[in-house]
Amino acid sequence: MRFLALIGFYCLCSSLCQGTSLAADDSKEALQKLQEFVGQWKASGGPDGRNKVVPIWSETIEWSWKFKGDEVSLMMKIGGGKYLKGGELRYLTEKKAYQLDAIDIKGEKLVFTGKFAKDILTLERLDKKSDERQQLVMNTAAEGIRFLYRFKKAEEGRTLFTGVYIVQATKEGESLGAAQKKNECVVSGGAGTMTVSFKGETFYVCCSGCADAFKETPEKYIAEFKAKKKK
Repeated sequence: MRFLALIGFYCLCSSLCQGTSLAADDSKEALQKLQEFVGQWKASGGPDGRNKVVPIWSETIEWSWKFKGDEVSLMMKIGGGKYLKGGELRYLTEKKAYQLDAIDIKGEKLVFTGKFAKDILTLERLDKKSDERQQLVMNTAAEGIRFLYRFKKAEEGRTLFTGVYIVQATKEGESLGAAQKKNECVVSGGAGTMTVSFKGETFYVCCSGCADAFKETPEKYIAEFKAKKKK
């Protein structure tokens, strides 16, 4: 009986581990659809539409991968922003939805959830203080050289969103119309912008988060990268 119980326990643990691994793979695959976000951006923000109250400002944006055990996410850092300081973007496999835990300039956490469709990430939240629905819309353009995000709102009782502000950015080191060969990131599969080495071999990574992940378990990522290349 003890032997059978141990076998059952082992099978249960193996099943749970396998399930966790599959969920992590699904999460990474979903976030890879937003790979063009990753990088450093120079941006300018201002009013969206007819809104004349919003000022014009400059900010910097940095998107990078974060790997922690089986958890995968994309980190956003904003410097000089008028409304947001940054946030962490995850993919919720059970809900099949993206979730952005944004931090505003006051340090308050704002949780947005939504979908990625037709190359546009649309996230929404309900502000319980005002019963106002808020929306963040993010996308890239010009073959990944441009990044834009818009903030919109719909007041209580209204169904249509109206624009509040828009931020438009250009990726650092890139120029519109410039065509160049992209090196592949050994960790995420995105466009590699910096090099890492292991046992005399040099590989590319797309951000500091991928560089840290590679340094932690280089054999794992190299094996996966070379296996994918063979296919």
